[in-house]
Amino acid sequence: MNDTPSRLPLTRLSLTLLVIALAIVWFAPLGLRHLVPSDEGRYAEMAREMFLTGDWITPRYNGYKYFEKPPLQTWANALTFAWFGIGEWQARLYTALTGFAGVLLIGFTGKRVFNAMTGFAAAVILATCPYWSLLAHFNVLDTGLAFWMEVTLCALLLAQRPGLPARQVRLWMWLCWAAMAAAVLSKGLVGLILPGAVLVIYSLVSRDWALWKRLYIGSGLIVFLIVAGPWFVLVQMKNPEFFNFFFIVQQFKRYLTPEQNRPGPVYYFVPVLIVGFLPWLSVAFQSVRHAVKTPRQPNGFAPVTMLLVWSVFIFLFFSASHSKLLSYVLPIAPAIALVIGLYLPSLTKNQYRMHLIGYAVFLIAAAFGAIFIGRAGSANTPNALYRAFQVWVYAGIAVAFVVTIFALWLNRRGVLAGAAGLGAAWLLLGTIAGTGHDVFGVESSGVKLVPAVKAEMAKLPPDTPFYSIAKLDHTMPFYLGHTMIMVQEADELRFGVATEPQKWLPTIDDWVKRWNADRYALALLPPARYDEMLARGVPMKVIARDARRVIVEKPQP
Repeated sequence: MNDTPSRLPLTRLSLTLLVIALAIVWFAPLGLRHLVPSDEGRYAEMAREMFLTGDWITPRYNGYKYFEKPPLQTWANALTFAWFGIGEWQARLYTALTGFAGVLLIGFTGKRVFNAMTGFAAAVILATCPYWSLLAHFNVLDTGLAFWMEVTLCALLLAQRPGLPARQVRLWMWLCWAAMAAAVLSKGLVGLILPGAVLVIYSLVSRDWALWKRLYIGSGLIVFLIVAGPWFVLVQMKNPEFFNFFFIVQQFKRYLTPEQNRPGPVYYFVPVLIVGFLPWLSVAFQSVRHAVKTPRQPNGFAPVTMLLVWSVFIFLFFSASHSKLLSYVLPIAPAIALVIGLYLPSLTKNQYRMHLIGYAVFLIAAAFGAIFIGRAGSANTPNALYRAFQVWVYAGIAVAFVVTIFALWLNRRGVLAGAAGLGAAWLLLGTIAGTGHDVFGVESSGVKLVPAVKAEMAKLPPDTPFYSIAKLDHTMPFYLGHTMIMVQEADELRFGVATEPQKWLPTIDDWVKRWNADRYALALLPPARYDEMLARGVPMKVIARDARRVIVEKPQP
């Protein structure tokens, strides 16, 4: 294995063109898919309500108080709606921007802390690993959280470079504290607890106690409170019930108890990372072994040890949680990309050529495996949808295979050229298959029903009540531009209906009485519930229906 080269064999113009090409592939597909439940519809609707009501302190979902998460992403999406209108690509713009900015940031950090080759490799790896690139194109909170935690980590690494003037150290550390505050405003206390725990564990592992003298803890805490504090004070003043629900229920009980009903085995995130880093998996083990041998900086700080502790602790933290979702360990992706980026440039062309051949063979095997997609199906998701999606998957695999063959040719010029080609193959595979996922999104979002329902709503008074019977539909309120009154099942709006009980109906019988008394009314029901109400003789006129929902109107005399 050769010594790692440090100079990047790219002109500034070439690098700029690569960034522009990435930006086109990154942002162009944002509006090509409909929003899917539950996260995308939920956070888009919360931002729509915030924008229309002008209440930037108390987040609401479907008209009910919603304190499960802090408001940073809701603020960002509401501002996007204000500037560009309400729509699907606008709802995804913030997460796409944070994902793209994360790629540029890891490249900048790699270059400044290590060398230009490492920075370029890390940026390519992060931009093209499916875990990062796909989640950056969904309206979920974890991408924003992962970005602000990445800023926290990168600012710390940049602040600890040897020979840096004290003023620059202080500015980088202030950015680190501000980023932690933004992470807290993104998803809660994990934005502070996780970096703090990593710092303690790093100090114990590396015995680097001098680091604590360069953290600017006093002034940093002031920066942290200036950024994060105002909203928490204001929301508590307006909503006395906020503190207990947000901090006790959502921050501690969510982690320590299974009441959120998102369980998973302790190895839950192992396959997530394997699939999420597939195009770089073949060099992952060697990268860790190489990282362990990386020496400290002259000032005693060990940035690679920090990256490893960051990755391992956050992975174990969420693996031990009673609540698990695929996106929870996303904050470790930038650190992993930097660790692999340190090792990748040290490979010879012949060594990396074997990796590329292996991925070409893998894509051929994946094409055979994709046959099984066309055999799937259920009552809610018919086989025809899977067969339509299968076409997109095959198209993505075909493009990725061709680009991987091209990467073999690029590899003759240099390992990073071949790596960039492989990364492009997987980015295009994810983009094409991800766009094809809209065959499911059309059905799950209910957008086919929207024109008929909106046409009927236009004939009714604007204050016409819209009931949601035993079902919280996460996308229809956004697409219809209308909140719904919950009936019988509060779902994740239990806190909201408990604090404002006058805004919901606890039983079906209550709804039937209200429905009969209303002059005008609309309702959304699951198909089975609609059949039940029909059997009870409840007067209903069907406006639109699909396999997941029936939307009805109170018939007029």
